[in-house]
Amino acid sequence: MNNKIILGIFSLAVLLVTSCSDKFLEDVKSYDKYDESIFTNETETGWYIDRMYFDAFSGYKRPDWTVIGLFNDDRSRSTEEFGGTVKNWTNPNMTLTNASDCPTYYGTSLPASAGNTPYTRIRYYNFLIEKIKEKGQSLSKTFRDRARGQMLFLRAWQYYDLLRTYGGVPIVTSVQTASTTDDVADLPRASSTEVVARITADLDTAFALLPDKWGASDYGRFTRGAALAMKSRVLLTFASPLFNKDWDNSNNQRWQDALNAAKAAVTQLTTDGYGLYGSTSKEWANMFLVDNSFCKEAIIVQLCSPNTTSAVNNGWESAIRLSSQKGSGGVAAPKEMIDLFPMANGSRPTVANGYDDTKFFLNRDPRFYRTFAFSGCKWANKSSSTATVWAYRYLKTDNKTYVYPDGNQITSPAFVKKMSSPTADDSSYGYSGTDIFEYRYAELILNLAECYAATGDLTNCLEQLKLIRKRVGIQAGTLGDYGITKGTGAFADKYAAVEACLYERRVELAYEGKRFWDAQRWLLFDGVSYVSTSVNTCAKLGIAPINGTCRTGNYWQAKTNTNSDPIPAATKSTIVIDPDASDFNTQLNSLATVFDTYLKRVPTDKAMDLVNGAAVNINFRNNYYIFGLPSGLLSNNPWLIQTKGWNDIYGTTGTYDYQP
Repeated sequence: MNNKIILGIFSLAVLLVTSCSDKFLEDVKSYDKYDESIFTNETETGWYIDRMYFDAFSGYKRPDWTVIGLFNDDRSRSTEEFGGTVKNWTNPNMTLTNASDCPTYYGTSLPASAGNTPYTRIRYYNFLIEKIKEKGQSLSKTFRDRARGQMLFLRAWQYYDLLRTYGGVPIVTSVQTASTTDDVADLPRASSTEVVARITADLDTAFALLPDKWGASDYGRFTRGAALAMKSRVLLTFASPLFNKDWDNSNNQRWQDALNAAKAAVTQLTTDGYGLYGSTSKEWANMFLVDNSFCKEAIIVQLCSPNTTSAVNNGWESAIRLSSQKGSGGVAAPKEMIDLFPMANGSRPTVANGYDDTKFFLNRDPRFYRTFAFSGCKWANKSSSTATVWAYRYLKTDNKTYVYPDGNQITSPAFVKKMSSPTADDSSYGYSGTDIFEYRYAELILNLAECYAATGDLTNCLEQLKLIRKRVGIQAGTLGDYGITKGTGAFADKYAAVEACLYERRVELAYEGKRFWDAQRWLLFDGVSYVSTSVNTCAKLGIAPINGTCRTGNYWQAKTNTNSDPIPAATKSTIVIDPDASDFNTQLNSLATVFDTYLKRVPTDKAMDLVNGAAVNINFRNNYYIFGLPSGLLSNNPWLIQTKGWNDIYGTTGTYDYQP
């Protein structure tokens, strides 16, 4: 059965999914009543395992959605990648300090029946881990091992997202009996160190139990290489300034542990046939379209289906397609993202390096043209392999009416195209079956590069970053550094190397749900941890803080007022910007001429970031890096200590330090 990581090919498994879910719910009556006989045969145990994947990942329908079991865009929308939605966390007019302000992701008190919350899921993982040893002796050892390995992986991932949200939390590794009188279950908050130790121990055991690959019918389940890759991600987070007061020490053991984990994961996954996919930007783009079959870059993948019922559909295609293409209107790229990507030679986009932000589409990193589209670009779909898109407006002679000739009222001259299929069905984008890559091999390489940087091994850091750029077709240049070192040929120090790693992550992993977590673990909103007086990370790395900035929008607009489309249809018909064309640069220059002739770039009528109609700048307060425990949790579990920077239900300032 193929409904795992995640969910598989529902068009083939829909009836089984329904039956296994129903069967599971019949067998799991409440928190304290189970039918343990489900673990005496592989079929029902398989149903149970599939349900665990479902509960964790059925909400994972877009690459920018994060947090296991929750999957929303709250975090992604708090960064430079998206404009137009000011979340409470970035709203300068709000100051969140009370338990009632904290996210309720943790869960609430035990309900009468099972709810899909973190500790409910942990309970179910623990139940299988315990009971399959006792009840599953008739099952093959391989099946039992793999069943336990998958539950340990899920438990580790769940604790990791609890850690990133709240810091240390109670560690539960056995099925407990719910009781209002027995205090044996009154577990205190563990330290962050203890939680990380639990996570890594689970992943180490999962590595020993899981296969290097699954058969075709089970593609998408966790592998032993994925366990090591997840361990690398966890230990990188733990070594970073968010949790590590000693992060600036190149000999700090946490950085060495993270480095060792990344190297082990690279070695294992390479042995298992994984690696960077392709050697051109075209292949880099096509990588995301490898569906329901093995892709060497996809370490963890959410399998989606175009089925219209009982399936997980990828909602990204519908979200990013423009109105003229029957999409939801598109995702406007803030100017801060347009101006981020390197030049074609890998250098940073500065005036000195030849960057003109008015003609932002000239001479850019090959990934720019696969991440964004803009007026004149080819953006194919099922109905038309040569479809192009245009997004501009003109002001009529009445000086008050704007017209958008193609109906695309998007607040940016560039819009996100990454991870879009050229064969997407324009009659049903909402039922896209394109898989979502949750963890790519490129991320692992970037993890490794960052660990080398933090430990002072600048040469090996640079070598890893070169792999990322070489793969997409950037040339090595006279210095052989692919433009990474800003024209110096080598990093000046470890801070420059770390900054280069974080920069490359912003480009390579753009819109894949990773930016917030990087900003969080490096404290990039303001550079300062609430619980530590360590040096400002932004100042140390030479990175401008996110706080105090806003996401900027622009329009292409006709140079003069007119009552008809300013660009002749015949002119538009000659422009088809196709990065695969042999005359691509000529096409771009022709587009530049069209823009120079007919259009100008103007600010949006209203800022991208608005609160009650007024423009604002981002202000993510530093107690938000790690949230406090919510009111419901504290009132039902009075022995739990509130986090520093947050008030408990009585208004008393918390004392729990998430930086041990």
